[in-house]
Amino acid sequence: MDESGDSGRPQPGADGSGPGPAPDGGKPRRRDSPGGGILMGRPFGVPVYVAPSWFLVAALITWVFGGQLDRILPELGNARYLVSLFFAVAFYASVLVHELAHTVAALRFKLPVRRIQLQFFGGVSEIEKESETPGREFILAFVGPLLSLILSGVFYLGMKAVEPGTVPGVLLAGLMISNLIVAVFNLLPGLPLDGGRMLRAVVWKITGKPMSGTIAAAWFGRALAVSVLIGLPLLTHTGSDADVGGMETVMDALLAAILAAIIWTGAGNSLRMARLREHLPELRARTLTRRAVPVETGTPLSEALRRANDAGARALVVVDSQGDPTALVREAAIVGVPEHRRPWVAVSGLAQDLTDGMRVPAELAGEALLDRLRASPATEYLVVEESGAIYGVLSTADVERAFVQAMARPGS
Repeated sequence: MDESGDSGRPQPGADGSGPGPAPDGGKPRRRDSPGGGILMGRPFGVPVYVAPSWFLVAALITWVFGGQLDRILPELGNARYLVSLFFAVAFYASVLVHELAHTVAALRFKLPVRRIQLQFFGGVSEIEKESETPGREFILAFVGPLLSLILSGVFYLGMKAVEPGTVPGVLLAGLMISNLIVAVFNLLPGLPLDGGRMLRAVVWKITGKPMSGTIAAAWFGRALAVSVLIGLPLLTHTGSDADVGGMETVMDALLAAILAAIIWTGAGNSLRMARLREHLPELRARTLTRRAVPVETGTPLSEALRRANDAGARALVVVDSQGDPTALVREAAIVGVPEHRRPWVAVSGLAQDLTDGMRVPAELAGEALLDRLRASPATEYLVVEESGAIYGVLSTADVERAFVQAMARPGS
C-alpha cells in the first residue's frame, strides 16, 4: 500500500527525532532523523530506505508465492522459494518506481522530499510541503497509480512474449497482477491513499478550501477502513468452499484488520496535519519571544536574575563591552544552579555562544519560522529586529507549547 504525501507536521526544535509522519499533532521534532532503516541509495538526491518490516513481508511473500508455485510448477522443488524471493524483490522494485513517480513530480513542483521508505505495506514518499494548487495536488497523487498501471501493462506484454507455464511467465503474470492491484487499491478515494489525495484536490478545487478537501477525503478514508475490515474477509470467501473456521480465514481477517488500522490511522493523521497547518500562521516569532535583558560576561547569575525580575524579563542575553550580543544564557543551566551558589556563578559559564543560525528575525512566522529553527537546532534563539537590535529570546519549549495549545482548541 502506498501512503505518499506529507511527512507529518513541520518539525522545529532540537528535542528529538523521528522517522516519518509525525502523526499525533504533539511536540515538534527534529527533521533530520536517520531511523528510516537501511539506506539503499539516493535517486534524484532523495534517500531510499528499506524498513526492517520489509524483511518480514518479503519472507511472507516468499512463503505464500512459493506455495502457489508448488501447485503451478511442482518440478521446481525447493528452488521455488528462490524464485519467490526474486518475485518479492521485483515487486518492491515496482513499488519503488511508484514512489519515484511521486518524488519526481514533487521535485518538479519544487516540493522538498525528505526520503522514500519501503515498509510492510508498500512505500511512502515523505513530501515535506503541501502543493500550492489543487491541480498540482491531483497530479502529484495520480502519477503513482499511473506508473503502476503502466508497469502492469509492460509486464502483461512481457508475459505474452514468453511461453506460459514457465518460470518467466509465472513471474511476469504475478508482477502484472500485483501492480494492477497496487494501482487500483491506491485509486480508492480515501486518505492516506493516492485516490484520497485526488479526492482532496477535487473538493479543494470546488470549494476553494484545502481544509474542506482534507476533511472529506479523511472521512472517506475512515469509511474505506471500515469497508476493508468487514468486506475483505467476506470477499475472499465468496464462492469459495474454504473452511471458514480454518487458518486461512484467520489470516484473511488479520490482514483486513491490519489494512483497516493503517488506513484509519493514516486518515486521522492527514486530518490532524491539515489542522496543524491551519494554525501555522499563528506561530509568530514576535509573539512567542520572551523579553530579555542584556548582561555582561562577568555578571553574577543572582544579579542577572534580579535585573530580569525588575524588568519583567524571562531571558538573559550576554553582551560584550559594546553591547553586542555574544551568547544566550540557557534556561536549563540556570535551573541547575542552586540558589545559594548563584552569587558566585558568572553568567558566562551558563551561556551558549551565538551562531548565525541562532539569530532569528522578529517578523518570521509560520512555516518560514519553523524552517529557520530546524535548520539550526538549539534550545534558545536570539530574536532581532530588522535593524539588528535585540528583541528577545525564543525558546523551543514555547514553540512546542504553542503547537499543543493550537491543536487542543475546540474544533481542532
